[in-house]
Amino acid sequence: MKNTIYKVIKYTYYLSLIVLLLLYLFPGSLIGFLFYGDLGKQPKLIANPLGTSINHLMFFFYLSILGFIAHNKYKKIIFSFTFLFCVSIIFELLHLIIPNRAFELNDLFANGIGVIFAFFIFNIIIKFKN
Repeated sequence: MKNTIYKVIKYTYYLSLIVLLLLYLFPGSLIGFLFYGDLGKQPKLIANPLGTSINHLMFFFYLSILGFIAHNKYKKIIFSFTFLFCVSIIFELLHLIIPNRAFELNDLFANGIGVIFAFFIFNIIIKFKN
């Protein structure tokens, strides 16, 4: 049973990475198109002063937690952290060259904070578990 749950988490992580790749590299907002029929509109999950940056923070937190769980079995948390942190930076920087996308410093910070926050939370849980 535990192995099955681990496999589900691992596949969910890899599927989420693919979804992230599609959402970030598509020239326009796929989610905006699905919700509003407008490729230029970004949905706001939560009304906040940071605008859509909270979406970035939540997704990178979610993705990082999945990644840390998936790689915890092989003791590769630091590799997963480095990978996800670099992805959070590179994908946002790619918005500088992708048509109909805009680089936003708030999004860049939110991506990184999501990964860092997940890393600390995951490590605290592991320490209390042991």
